[in-house]
Amino acid sequence: MDPSSLQQSPTAATPQAAPIKMRASNVNFYYGKFQALHNISLDIATNKVTAMIGPSGCGKSTFLRNLNRINETLRDTRIEGEITLDGEDILDKDVTEIRRRIGMVFQRPNPFPKSIFENIIYGPKINGMLKGRNAAEIVEKSLRRAALWDEAKDKLHESAYALSGGQQQRLCIARALAVDPEVLLLDEPCSALDPIATAKIEDLLVGLKDQCTIVIVTHNMQQAARVADTTGFFLLGKLIEHDKTDVIFKNPSKRETEDYITGRFG
Repeated sequence: MDPSSLQQSPTAATPQAAPIKMRASNVNFYYGKFQALHNISLDIATNKVTAMIGPSGCGKSTFLRNLNRINETLRDTRIEGEITLDGEDILDKDVTEIRRRIGMVFQRPNPFPKSIFENIIYGPKINGMLKGRNAAEIVEKSLRRAALWDEAKDKLHESAYALSGGQQQRLCIARALAVDPEVLLLDEPCSALDPIATAKIEDLLVGLKDQCTIVIVTHNMQQAARVADTTGFFLLGKLIEHDKTDVIFKNPSKRETEDYITGRFG
């Protein structure tokens, strides 16, 4: 399928009237000469969960990584367009500050080879956030926000690797939350987890959206339906459609979306 044959919905960027936390406008992204994203425009609402779905290689994770400039660490990449946070272009801001304000959790749990306590306090320490604050209180607050305190409170000074896979992923979420990000990005955070651990992560995300704005890439359409307020469908580097989640799954406006949702491809 030729990306040029796909059309974005003219209303894709604004499916709801909630305040906008982040906005992507006409974003193109290149790996060398290969164009991975084509003219993406998407509004991310404050204190909502925005999900991005689509087949493998469709650009959803690439787009997510542009939201906190992680792709800048890759050689020979280029971005065009504008991405704003509270109306300010993130490309014009200090990248360290942007990554503090916009945290990220990756597909596979990646705790540091340190204790649980040291994993949590690492971010506040390097960001100079410990002055006048109690490190133990920050650790407890972060673990509570990630629904991990009861399971980890007696193991704080043990290796993070002693935790189960699902616990390690919640530890990584707690580590991201320790610096009080305004936005939390999650790239298929449950793909390596069992159903019980996945359910805990999903419950956590629903509870967290009152505290920060959440964007999640997921290969699991049922997961998007369960946790997301709005959902965007990506195909061949284009955002085909973005709307309220129940509209995307029950009454999509684009044939490509309906074909994907109903399993005709993907």
